[in-house]
Amino acid sequence: MRPLLFLFAFLLPLAAQENRKNVLLICVDDLKPALGCYGDALAKTPGIDKLAARGVRFDRAYCNQAICSASRNNLLLGSRSTSIGIYDLKVNFRQAVPDAVTLPQWFIKHGYRAEAVGKILHTGHGNDDDAASWSVPTITHKVVEYYKPESSAGGQLTREEAYFWNKELGRINQLPRGAAWEIADVPDNAYSDGKIADEGIERLKAAKERKQPFFLALGFTKPHLPFTAPKKYWDMHDPAAFELAKLDRYPQGAPPYATKRGEEIANYEPVPSDGKVDPELARKLIHGYYAASSYADAQIGRVIDELDRLGLAENTVIVLWGDHGWHLGDHGMWTKHTNYEQANRIPLLVVAPGIAKPGTQAGFAETVDIYPTIVELAGLPKPEVPQPIDGKSLVATLKDPAVKTREHVTHCFPRGGRLGRAIRTERYRMVEWRAIGDPADKAEIELYDYESDPLESKNLATEKPEIVKELRSILDAQPAPLQKPGKRS
Repeated sequence: MRPLLFLFAFLLPLAAQENRKNVLLICVDDLKPALGCYGDALAKTPGIDKLAARGVRFDRAYCNQAICSASRNNLLLGSRSTSIGIYDLKVNFRQAVPDAVTLPQWFIKHGYRAEAVGKILHTGHGNDDDAASWSVPTITHKVVEYYKPESSAGGQLTREEAYFWNKELGRINQLPRGAAWEIADVPDNAYSDGKIADEGIERLKAAKERKQPFFLALGFTKPHLPFTAPKKYWDMHDPAAFELAKLDRYPQGAPPYATKRGEEIANYEPVPSDGKVDPELARKLIHGYYAASSYADAQIGRVIDELDRLGLAENTVIVLWGDHGWHLGDHGMWTKHTNYEQANRIPLLVVAPGIAKPGTQAGFAETVDIYPTIVELAGLPKPEVPQPIDGKSLVATLKDPAVKTREHVTHCFPRGGRLGRAIRTERYRMVEWRAIGDPADKAEIELYDYESDPLESKNLATEKPEIVKELRSILDAQPAPLQKPGKRS
């Protein structure tokens, strides 16, 4: 009997491991909630809409900083930018917390195979992927890419040369600008997102055979600029149907450094170098954003269909997350990199079989909440890690969307030597601008009332001092922001 008991004791942990929840984490670059499931009638996103019907849609989800690298640090560490002191693209998170345990690392520690395809952590601008986070090396693909040579700075550059970090100069290489969009009659896998979906499908097939619990992260690159998508996705949309931004000026009374003009959008032809976009060009850019979103959506739909075909869906937690929002001409601004609503509100869908009721909606969530949420959904121990975990598990809300995990969210963005720390409630957003370490009385404040002014047309800070006081007290209760990686002011 003893050999049989030994065999049973050996096989029981293996059986338990096979029954663990798998994780499919889908990250989409620059995707705002311009989706059918979020009520956008012009969006053509059947893949994501179908996914939303299977899980919980968070209608008040926000990033913690509207920039690619920092937002992905927030996701994989569960730490706000203010807690680790990294606010830019080029600084790797391990400069702040060398022994940090990322979300996939925590799964590896508990017997999972963790893999990444595409853009998960930010790679580029001097920053690198994190080998310790994955069981095998990450397969990355181009974010800025063209199929036609003439799209890449008039044919002067190859696709590989079009956009790269110059380590000697410490900045993006100043090369001739490529096109802001490209329309090519090519198959889906002519561009990165088709290749990412192809590889993701192969990883799912291998996972099915391997019988080891998996954590698979797929990072789709569109709708990040340039808007390069196969022609059929452009043809899905009627450009005449797109409305231009109702408010194309800066908020009245906003500090000048809180706004932006040009920057990323001006890296692309034919956008003027000053970033001022006329109505005809604005309509084309909006069309490009929606076409690129439809392209990414189709690739996500392919992956989910394969998950279903393989019979893995019933035991897989699926999370779809956009790393930040995107300005589409509102306030006369484009892309991200601000503390305003359009740059910070994100799509967040969670499919948790047996836990979350399909097709429901919930309220507030932050990017940092995803780490503890996925860990709890998978049944893993609560993380004991060196970095601060600022996130809160959303599992109680997934079980009952009437339960509020958060009453508000916070985010930040630095500009003009100051850090703008923001708090968003149901009705208000307040942004406190001051240099880290400066006394509170040196701060400049923005306040917007989304009940009376959803377009953020006017800064109401001087008109509603009692609201400012209340919201600042909430920010004051949080740890002071780090000035640089690992150092407080």
